[in-house]
Amino acid sequence: MHSAAILSGGRATRFGGRDKRALIVGGCSILSRQLRELELAAADIMIIGGTPPAEEISTARVLADRVDGCGPLGGLVTALVEARGDAVIVVGCDMPYITGPLAARLLALTAEADAVVPRTGRGYHPLCAAYTRACLAPVERRLRDGRLKMAGLFDDVRVRTVTSEELGAFGDPDWLLANINTPDEYDDLEALQGHKP
Repeated sequence: MHSAAILSGGRATRFGGRDKRALIVGGCSILSRQLRELELAAADIMIIGGTPPAEEISTARVLADRVDGCGPLGGLVTALVEARGDAVIVVGCDMPYITGPLAARLLALTAEADAVVPRTGRGYHPLCAAYTRACLAPVERRLRDGRLKMAGLFDDVRVRTVTSEELGAFGDPDWLLANINTPDEYDDLEALQGHKP
């Protein structure tokens, strides 16, 4: 069995504090899209951090960060401790285009490594990656030491990098790994989707 975790503990300061999970992309909220896709890859779904979602969530467990104020690394430790599966895929709450087949592939590759992470020309994408429990002790050490950069974890664990070419089997890597940090980025996505003139 595998688990999935949507990290939503950020303050979204570049987005005026707005709940990015509720943004509408392609006719439904990012959160609804993510849940639909992640359910194709994992039997156990978690939403970690932030306030409980406004919409009704019957398929996911809503959990508080175990370690507050430590960014995504704090969300990752919660995901690893709370996961009911052998491995957990972790995604940011502002990624509208994650797909079930991609999530399933990343999870399957954890048989080869402690962490499976896409790497493109923009670098690592640790918030669309799969982790095993072997990452828990290194994550806890980094939290204790105040070393909070997610990509730094990859120095401490066995990593299976997923290339842009491999990602291409599931769609355009830039699209699959897109996230929304600012209102302008959201407007750009909406324009591409044809929802705005």
